[in-house]
Amino acid sequence: MLCLGIEGTAHTFGVGIVNSNGEILANSAKAYEPEEGGIHPREAAQAHGRNAKKVLDKALSESGVKAGDLDLIAFSQGPGLGSCLRTAATAARALSIHLKIPIVGVNHCVAHVEIGRLTEKVEDP
Repeated sequence: MLCLGIEGTAHTFGVGIVNSNGEILANSAKAYEPEEGGIHPREAAQAHGRNAKKVLDKALSESGVKAGDLDLIAFSQGPGLGSCLRTAATAARALSIHLKIPIVGVNHCVAHVEIGRLTEKVEDP
């Protein structure tokens, strides 16, 4: 099984691809960098929208996976900045509909714990 995950909770729009053995096949990302000050949610979401296709294409290329080979789409459902979350969810939903595969929302905080368990082989991160 191949899962493509989309992360878009704040300043970074990312796409990862993993297989059911937990092997990370791709991890592509593009960060929004404001000219000054902190993150501006609307501007970050707009940057995510501009970068989504490039980041997705890079992840597919890096993984050697074709979009039609994907079995599942996951996306960061929260917590995060609302406008950024909506952009990631919209991209995930569009891919899910286009590819006719299931979609699942993921808690961003839990995902951080689980990636630690996967990559570091710890029992209780």
